[in-house]
Amino acid sequence: MVRTLPMRIEPILLTTVRVQTFIGSQALTNATGFFFERGERLFLITCRHVLQDSLNAHYPDRIEIELHIGEERLSRSTRYSIPLCQDGFSLWRACSDTAGDVDIAAVEITRNFLPNDVVYQAFSPENLAKQEDSIEVGHSILVVGYPLGFQDNLHHLPVARQAVIASSYGLRFQGHGYFLTDARTHRGTSGAPVVARSERLNSASLPWLLLGIHSSRLDVGTRDLVLDEALGLNCVWYADVLMGLTDF
Repeated sequence: MVRTLPMRIEPILLTTVRVQTFIGSQALTNATGFFFERGERLFLITCRHVLQDSLNAHYPDRIEIELHIGEERLSRSTRYSIPLCQDGFSLWRACSDTAGDVDIAAVEITRNFLPNDVVYQAFSPENLAKQEDSIEVGHSILVVGYPLGFQDNLHHLPVARQAVIASSYGLRFQGHGYFLTDARTHRGTSGAPVVARSERLNSASLPWLLLGIHSSRLDVGTRDLVLDEALGLNCVWYADVLMGLTDF
């Protein structure tokens, strides 16, 4: 007889949802998003280019995310549609810094509109890195998301890829508000939380530092596509920008 072990789902996997973009009923792209809360307010965080990308003429009018419902056995889920505009105005928020646009966007979610038995976890300001957190180049981290839209289709859970910090954490790489990671990533990972275990949060329900938001792969324009492999480096925007982005 095969015994089924008691299920324990790591909280980090419940922070993250698959994001699908649409124009009306036409599906466009897959990406990743995660939950961030400020007091009583709840936000979905993803990349700005997921919601609007003028270079690729990408202008979805809504997104859908998949939510876990019922007990934490996660065999049940429901799709939840979020409009991106109303009366000609965007319902999502982005920001910029001295170097230009920041590739992060926030969509506020009204908790009262969520299913009563929804199951999720959310990062909070407490999960953002502080000075006492020792984060440096070579630090082991995870990128939690949906590469190429891939997921555990039975339990509706994301996958985690191992990575390391590849540039000095805390410095703006080439003057931009991001740092670099060394990781194998794919399309669909845009908007994924980049996290590290935290001793400071060891007793918390979500003992992970939210270091940043994965945005894109970085390459060299002069690379010989035949002779040279891709760099395998990625841009990750610093998560502290969420404090300003969700302060409205």
